[in-house]
Amino acid sequence: MSLIDLVRAEARLAPVSGIEAVANYGRDRAGLIPLWSGEGDMPTPAFISDAAARGLANGETFYTWQAGIPELRQAIVRYHQRHFGRTFGADEFIVTVGGMQAITMALEATAGAGDEALYLAPAWPNFAGAAGVAGVKPVPVLLDMTGNGWSCDIERVAAAITPRTKVIFVNSPSNPTGWTADRETLQAILDLARKHGLWIVADEIYALFYYGGGRAASFMDIMEPEDKILFVNTFSKNWAMTGWRVGWLKTHPSLSRMFENLVQYSSSGVAQFMQRGAIAALDEGDGFIAEQVARARQARDIVCKVLGDTGRVRFCVPPAAFYLFFAVDGMKDAEKGAFDIVDKAAVGVAPGTAFCAGGEGFLRLCFHRRLDQVEEASHRLAKWIREL
Repeated sequence: MSLIDLVRAEARLAPVSGIEAVANYGRDRAGLIPLWSGEGDMPTPAFISDAAARGLANGETFYTWQAGIPELRQAIVRYHQRHFGRTFGADEFIVTVGGMQAITMALEATAGAGDEALYLAPAWPNFAGAAGVAGVKPVPVLLDMTGNGWSCDIERVAAAITPRTKVIFVNSPSNPTGWTADRETLQAILDLARKHGLWIVADEIYALFYYGGGRAASFMDIMEPEDKILFVNTFSKNWAMTGWRVGWLKTHPSLSRMFENLVQYSSSGVAQFMQRGAIAALDEGDGFIAEQVARARQARDIVCKVLGDTGRVRFCVPPAAFYLFFAVDGMKDAEKGAFDIVDKAAVGVAPGTAFCAGGEGFLRLCFHRRLDQVEEASHRLAKWIREL
């Protein structure tokens, strides 16, 4: 018996990322255009980095507030009041090590070994992975793909609820499909959660990456103060800060002390100088976000046009986020297809199998890059598709 057999099964069986496998295979290829990861190609803008650098230069390198420095929590309040039109208190927000810690803490607070957590699939795999490591059974509920886009069948969600269900994870706008729940769908999910006494973990990090103008619909538009909803968010996507690992969790004020304790026993907080950069992102970054969304929309339209013109690709034009989730006629194995695209087209995409149930037969590409690179990558992919 080896050491790996002696650790907890939940840890031993944590799945390997299907995205990482392709990235590791192709990342050193000369001339390859990498569209496999969920991030843009721009470094963090200077107005954010400079604010962090000033904090570092000022010696802000000591232990700090578990919930986040007061100045950052107030900046999060201002951000939400601007974009969601509601009054918030600083005690509703906990600063976390990226959105992933916010998700992990939300799970720790709402479900445990033997419980079940529903999530809408195809899906970003980290929620299901984190649930499994915690001993919680992740239960996928498949979205439907039609000519009108991806949609959520509420009756299917209701049918998946069992006495062991404790939480529903809702990522809207969605990675990888771009599915975006309308207000009526969110209300139906909230009604189900109220009826069955379930928690909702709402991942709305792409709410501003919405191509319909303004922002996407949010549970914040319809919820009551006592609803059992935890919101997870991150600075990664909107402000080109993926490597910073700073995010936040929005909760009911009565739960703030508990979540501070969970921060204490996991990360013990986020570096104060990095929080200075996060303040600048929130207070000065709305224009930067708008520019990124405009560029991403152009990129989306390019890739959809070029791949659509092949006549061999099935996809729904994503109304939000910055991914195209597409199926190719004649491609029998998405994993093999992703590796073949690296070898023959010098483009990096992620296999749909990396995105849980319902991803079989699909590929995902991130089009949040320079337009010339998106156009070149699209034509390389189109050539590969036509030669299948």
